[in-house]
Amino acid sequence: MDFISGVLHNQILLASAMAWLIAQILKTIIYVVVNKNFNPERLLGDGGMPSSHSATVMALVTATAYNFGADTFQFAVTAILALIVMHDAMGVRRETGKQAKVINNMMDWLSEFSSDIPPEEKLKEFVGHSPTQVFFGALLGILVGVVFCSM
Repeated sequence: MDFISGVLHNQILLASAMAWLIAQILKTIIYVVVNKNFNPERLLGDGGMPSSHSATVMALVTATAYNFGADTFQFAVTAILALIVMHDAMGVRRETGKQAKVINNMMDWLSEFSSDIPPEEKLKEFVGHSPTQVFFGALLGILVGVVFCSM
């Protein structure tokens, strides 16, 4: 019971989880407004505006700084983790999404010429983030971290 109580009172963990949840909800709303249709995959999926990865790790950094200070080991670890996650979201994962889009288009094009090509499941194209999506996710995470830790 102490473990569950500890988790439920862990301000750093809860701030990070709340930032992720808010980012996913905002991402879904923005998708609906822009595309005029609801895609339930957006509630849990990767990619899109704002970056839930950035929101999560920046809430983690903010809550850690608030609870332990900026001159601590805990802050250093979370700050470096955040930089790695956000860099990866804009780099490798974004390029993976671009490649998935090209491959999906190629498969569609090839299937027009031959019915012998078995239909494959489309690759996910929403896996990475633009710098703008990462920036606004980071701002959201900082805001959530500050609000959550001020309560």
